[in-house]
Amino acid sequence: MRWKGRWADWVAILAGLALGLSWIWHGMYGLGGGAMLVLGLGVIVAGVVSITRPGALSSETGVLAIGVLTFVLPWLLGFTDVTAAAWTAWILGVGIAALGVFGLMRARQARKRDPELAWGSQAYQVHN
Repeated sequence: MRWKGRWADWVAILAGLALGLSWIWHGMYGLGGGAMLVLGLGVIVAGVVSITRPGALSSETGVLAIGVLTFVLPWLLGFTDVTAAAWTAWILGVGIAALGVFGLMRARQARKRDPELAWGSQAYQVHN
């Protein structure tokens, strides 16, 4: 069986899963844990879109943005004193952002090679 998609998209999905479930192992409940869950789900959705549309820049930009937001989340929500949660956000944030940058470069290459790999206008046309 051949895996579809880039390896970076699959790693992003796994990182999103780890981010989304991280509140379980560091025991942070409330707004911080909920934010990590939602951001993790966002990475998973963007990763799936990247697999199905390898030339779509929007999904890779979304992964990059969520990575940056995850990195600054401990300061935004004030949980830098919860060491495990803060380090989880910082490490996964940097990793997810790096995957977003890598995926963005690869998506641009794929889009130049074959514009149909992105969200094309033909996807919204109705054929009779």
